[in-house]
Amino acid sequence: MLIPIALFSGALFGLGLLVSGMMNPAKVLGFLDLFGQWDPSLALVMGGALAVFAPGYWWWRRQGHAQCVLGDKLPDVPATRFDLRLLLGALLFGIGWGLAGICPGPALGLLGSLQWQAGLFVAAMIAGFFLVGRLQKT
Repeated sequence: MLIPIALFSGALFGLGLLVSGMMNPAKVLGFLDLFGQWDPSLALVMGGALAVFAPGYWWWRRQGHAQCVLGDKLPDVPATRFDLRLLLGALLFGIGWGLAGICPGPALGLLGSLQWQAGLFVAAMIAGFFLVGRLQKT
């Protein structure tokens, strides 16, 4: 059941990104343009997602559940710790997001548009995954 539910969840997430316009890099860059024509719609999409998710997650945890419905262990909320790795990772993500207007979820959806920018972004993202994996082993 895990694979069909994961596929359905991913498709629903992608549909939400598409319907909300968050696959459009110009829309995302409009959100990041604080001193120009700022577009708050990304904040509303994120707030709406949290408003749907957070009460259910909170209720599920309050019931004493340590596993999700499919049986996997729910991840613990990591301790708030600011270190160099977190700072550099956030900085790299922010720079990439600000330059391209694309983040990982919409990038995968944009691959279907056959835009070379989406392909380049996904290739760089995959290279980053491998690089982080190599750096963590050392």
